[in-house]
Amino acid sequence: MKKQSPAEYCLELVRKRDYENFLCTLLLPNNIKTAGFVIRAFNVEIAQVEDQITIKHIGIMRLQFWKEMLNSIYDGVPSETPVALELHRILQKHKLSKRYFKRLIDARLDKLEKSTFPDIQAVENYAENAVSSIYYLLLEAHGIKNIKADHAASHLGKAHGIVTLLRSIPYHAQKRVIVLPEDILMKYNVSSETVLRNIRSTALNDVIFEIASCAKQHVDEAISLNTLQESKSIFLPIICIESYLEELRRTDFDVFHPRLVRRNGFLPLQLLWKKITDKFNK
Repeated sequence: MKKQSPAEYCLELVRKRDYENFLCTLLLPNNIKTAGFVIRAFNVEIAQVEDQITIKHIGIMRLQFWKEMLNSIYDGVPSETPVALELHRILQKHKLSKRYFKRLIDARLDKLEKSTFPDIQAVENYAENAVSSIYYLLLEAHGIKNIKADHAASHLGKAHGIVTLLRSIPYHAQKRVIVLPEDILMKYNVSSETVLRNIRSTALNDVIFEIASCAKQHVDEAISLNTLQESKSIFLPIICIESYLEELRRTDFDVFHPRLVRRNGFLPLQLLWKKITDKFNK
């Protein structure tokens, strides 16, 4: 069997672990597609640390290791791992800021150490570092330097991060982990056990509605700010976010509804159509 190249490894890793963003990355312009895959692959490697450990300290050590690996990559001596080798190669072609990769790691470290989100602002701050940073890197790879595009990337990252959190609630509940903001749970008098035991209630739906509304506001801001033609394909994940929020609305904001975990078979065509038409719904 032919050995995978680092670029092939990154593509396969994103396809297996981050399918929706895999589809979006396939539709990036050819000149930044490989950069897109290594950026996404780096994020997958960082994100899955939390899922692979049961002892917090081990997770912190692994993320610290990735910090050291990042330093080595930018020093020109990458470790013999596919993502490190591919990122080192891409950095010869694209000027990507080290600080954004570092933010990806720091966001995961902070989440591991603090465990919970006290309020929606904490969720937004986490999403800014853990998701918006990816969009800043994609804009850099494309050579786009534009304040409105940066602001759009910030809002899109926050929306994407909030939606990812909502989608992860059933998974985290099985691990007895609460990812919903504590202040909104208290506002609607929803206990942690209600979430952990998947107990449906109008109050829990109200919690989800308020958080989803925050995501929708950020999506709308991203759409209104994203006016540059050359950045349209970078913002294709808007379609994935809007699709989930619409499905969530149809379930009356029941985050545990089975239809929310079904893969959208029409998504590849929806993304391709949006790229061709360059139209986003407002």
